[in-house]
Amino acid sequence: MSTVPSFPAGLHAAPPDRMLVSAFLEYVPDHIHFKDRGSRFLALSRSLVRYLGGRTAEDIIGRTAADFYPPDHARVVHEEEQRLLCTGQPILGKLESEVRRDGRIRWFVAHKLPLRNEAGEIIGTFGLRKDITRRKTMESALSQARRDVLDASRSAGMAEIANGILHNVGNVLNSLNVSAAMIGSALRQPKAEVLLKAGHLLREHKRDLANFLHHDPMGRQIPDIIREVARTAIDTRQRLRREIAVLQKNVDHIKEIVAMQQAYATTAGVVEPLPAAALFEDALKMRAGVRQRAAVALKCCFPAVPAVSAEKSKALQILVNLIANAEHACHAQEGEDRRIELRLETAKERDRVRFIVQDNGVGILAENLTRIFALGFTTRPDGHGFGLHSAANAAREMKGTLTAQSDGPGRGATFTLELPAAA
Repeated sequence: MSTVPSFPAGLHAAPPDRMLVSAFLEYVPDHIHFKDRGSRFLALSRSLVRYLGGRTAEDIIGRTAADFYPPDHARVVHEEEQRLLCTGQPILGKLESEVRRDGRIRWFVAHKLPLRNEAGEIIGTFGLRKDITRRKTMESALSQARRDVLDASRSAGMAEIANGILHNVGNVLNSLNVSAAMIGSALRQPKAEVLLKAGHLLREHKRDLANFLHHDPMGRQIPDIIREVARTAIDTRQRLRREIAVLQKNVDHIKEIVAMQQAYATTAGVVEPLPAAALFEDALKMRAGVRQRAAVALKCCFPAVPAVSAEKSKALQILVNLIANAEHACHAQEGEDRRIELRLETAKERDRVRFIVQDNGVGILAENLTRIFALGFTTRPDGHGFGLHSAANAAREMKGTLTAQSDGPGRGATFTLELPAAA
């Protein structure tokens, strides 16, 4: 049996209207429903059919929320719909949570509106819900990570460690903020309103729908509008999936930083052979969103070099910090020519590998080159002076070094992380 949701007979008459609405309800990823004055389902999207546990729309049509939700939740839904029927006032942007039978919590942003006939009389309700569970999970994980940072720093009893954690987590948070802004922008796209207007037009002309769709200038645009909204919805979904993947990886990196700092109070981390180019590439992924926003040109030169013997979290922490500082230096420099070059080299002794981060930013005064790794020293108005200090300490703990070189203000800077090659 077909699982394509459809309106019951009588709600609309013309086949083209039925085809367009059915096609939309079949593929839209959001939960969409239409109900009569008795709060019984008249039609719903396939995504909502699956969510409610039905095989086809016919399994759901004619039933109410009480057939699918716990009594307390069903009562709230019914009361909202009855209030909407009485007042005609829509409910927009409501944050809802539901506890599924398996105990998992799902989060939605819901919109509910009155369904009117040609005379303007309210004959039911319709609504749209967007699942934001992933976003809420990311927010919860980020909040927990922040709490873990504070707990770890208290356990270690060292303000220096706490400051180092917050600085490095802040670097990752910049990328998280870019991804969150991208997701928020996508969620604010007013495509649902366009579909609502198209639906109103179709309902207004349902008695002469064929003539409206073929001859009316506005009617001829409706199929293209629906097609464009569907295409945009698919593109947006793919873009959101990519951003969520970035969010998840950044949250994992925050957890790594927290775990690394917790280990300071007990034992050292695991030293293992690590591919040098992969470390640089992972650090770049952590900073990708901010680098694009800052309009910085990037050049990478990763020849074959030996693997390094290091703790992954510490090495990644240092490289993310150096790339972040290079971005800030380029952004503070006047002009549009902003460049960062990342290089790998094998030291002359052949038992060391160099990670080089070079920028053409604001540069460093000669007298500051000996102070730049000191705790609390910074040349940025919004800096804290903990990042490079923490990075230099992490390099020493891995039997490596971190050095800086600059020809002066406006001449850029070069930072070199040198780590022992793996045996």
